[in-house]
Amino acid sequence: MPDDRPFQAVTPPAQPAAEATRRRFIAASAAAAGAALAGGLVAKSPALAAEAAPGNPVSTTASGSKDHRSIKKEKKMRIVAVEEAFSIPGAIRQEAAIRQRMDVPEAIKQEWFRRLDDLTDLRLADMDANGVDVQVLSYSTPGLEVIEDPAEAVAVARRVNDYLAKAVAGHPKRFAGFAVLPLQDPRAAVVELRRAVEELGLKGVLYNDHVRGHYLDEPQFRPVWAELERLGVTLYLHPAVIPADNWHVFDGYSVLVGPTWGWTATTGAHALRVIYSGVFDEFPGASLTLGHMGELLPFQMARLDSRYPQVPVAQRVQHLPSYYLRNNVYVTTSGVMSHAALLGAVHAVGVDRVLFSIDYPFESSAEAVGFLRSAPYAPADLARIAHGNADRLLGL
Repeated sequence: MPDDRPFQAVTPPAQPAAEATRRRFIAASAAAAGAALAGGLVAKSPALAAEAAPGNPVSTTASGSKDHRSIKKEKKMRIVAVEEAFSIPGAIRQEAAIRQRMDVPEAIKQEWFRRLDDLTDLRLADMDANGVDVQVLSYSTPGLEVIEDPAEAVAVARRVNDYLAKAVAGHPKRFAGFAVLPLQDPRAAVVELRRAVEELGLKGVLYNDHVRGHYLDEPQFRPVWAELERLGVTLYLHPAVIPADNWHVFDGYSVLVGPTWGWTATTGAHALRVIYSGVFDEFPGASLTLGHMGELLPFQMARLDSRYPQVPVAQRVQHLPSYYLRNNVYVTTSGVMSHAALLGAVHAVGVDRVLFSIDYPFESSAEAVGFLRSAPYAPADLARIAHGNADRLLGL
């Protein structure tokens, strides 16, 4: 429980020369990325193009190639991608209407849907072509969270999890899976979580941000957190395609609502609700996984900590916010193919808490793998990001 001792301001120790150099390197990388974005990006690989400005110490080709010896070495690296979507046509009756309303060019949408519905031919060919050993599959947004009736949600959850388990069993060396949960009924969700992990062999849960405006810090979800901790599996908190409410600041700018900003803001805020509510004080063995470089929270850690002493003592949790981000949260790279951002996230939360992800089929596997292979890390650290952390967290 929180105590009434005031937080003490601590003067940080002087940075060693190597650390100062590392910080300058990160700053220089970020500046180079911004300059490249301002000047226009390479059409085939826009994210990596932002990193390839002249003079940038981490510049690489879009394929991530360096020289013949490094290519040979990199090809042997195991790669596990942990936020890779699929869908089941007709499983969620609301899904078709929601898909039609998506503000995305029709050709792009149709290609996404074609790949989402495929679990073998297109997907395995894409994995083979890009050196991806394992995809951890999760049901695509909008997901179960849009179902209003709890009984319907329970039935659909069982169907989706059974379908996913069968797909994994058909390709056990290529696929693993995150379960869906009918959180419309928290007690039923606990039962389905236990079944999905202990009977079906799924590796955790992916949840799309909110159920009709309810968030995971609320008391009714404490039994779910208790079961997640008991089973030793993570909950991957993913953005929801339908927001809980509409922000006036986004009016007239649909580009702000989705993956460029709105999803990051709402999902990051949800994660902070979980932290500030004391969930991880009550369940210290539980974990939350955040995509998109941790929904940018690693880059906000200093600010979160510096303002925390002003929180009323009665509302404080046991530790500073950064403690939970380093001990209860995992970060994935999904959709953020920036070496500057990767360096910053690893520096903030530690290399053992960052996992590789593509966000297939919404992002390019070739671009994501090229970003990973060309990342400026020693082989041992790169292997942790590429597969080691996922192997450990998910028991692969």
